[in-house]
Amino acid sequence: MDQFMERAVELSLQNVREGGQPFGAVLVKGGEIIAEGVNELHKVQDVSGHAEMLAIRRAQQELNVDSLAGSIMYASGEPCPMCLSAMYLAGIETAYYCASLEETVQAGLGKSKIIYEDLQKPASERRLSMAQMPLAENQDNPVELWMQRSNKA
Repeated sequence: MDQFMERAVELSLQNVREGGQPFGAVLVKGGEIIAEGVNELHKVQDVSGHAEMLAIRRAQQELNVDSLAGSIMYASGEPCPMCLSAMYLAGIETAYYCASLEETVQAGLGKSKIIYEDLQKPASERRLSMAQMPLAENQDNPVELWMQRSNKA
């Protein structure tokens, strides 16, 4: 097993021993660990406190960057849709994981599977109902303002 995956698994084992879920993540760039994380759901009431999300946040804050292009994510478990999306948004192009989604579902950690399945449906059939609401007539449009201020118009 790769040294970085070994570290991700070590983090997840330590997290389980401390009462958390079996998820650890290591973010690597240029052959060096730039950030780590474990699921902290047992410590803080924050659904975004996933191992991969925390590793991404820490790396971006430490390096003072938005893009983590060229980084590699090592995760002890297959990333959930939220973490996968964060990896896309951060520019991470490669990720490795150990435990599959199916394995985590069997362990009773199956919310990710439900979300992945739901995202494959048309928006009108998803469990989370969403509807666009137009701006009020007298309200400035934030997107247009951003375009003007960033010379995108």
